[in-house]
Amino acid sequence: MSLKILIFYFFSSIFFLTNNLFASHVTVVDGDTIKLGDVKIRFSGIDAPEINQICVASEGKVACGKISRDILITKVTNNKISCTDEGKDFYGRVLGECFVNGESLSRYLVREGFAFAYRKYSDKFILDEEYAKSNRLGMWSMKFQYPWDYRKSN
Repeated sequence: MSLKILIFYFFSSIFFLTNNLFASHVTVVDGDTIKLGDVKIRFSGIDAPEINQICVASEGKVACGKISRDILITKVTNNKISCTDEGKDFYGRVLGECFVNGESLSRYLVREGFAFAYRKYSDKFILDEEYAKSNRLGMWSMKFQYPWDYRKSN
């Protein structure tokens, strides 16, 4: 086998193994986007608050975008992550659903109230959002602006 073919197989295997990297190789960008190596993955079907977004809780203003990101960091730390590849978005990010120990990170974030079902693109997480809303979990216990509305106004 030639050196070029070996190099191709080496880099191809790294690309395909990115779905199984440990959290030490994962960078959490915000509440709905991670990087596995050099591959940026935007969680499909959900939308989390923007990193600068502020919500109002009973104790006052809180950085709900940073809270959402930090919840995701806690969830992925020291765990294996696997992701589906559902194509690319307008910005060139891979769209997908990522899992830790078989649990959907998207479902977890929405069900705990730290992200929203992105109904414009999917109905997959609506029941999880309704659960969080009815139990006043996460952002549902605060005054907030939906991330898509926040982006339009900022």
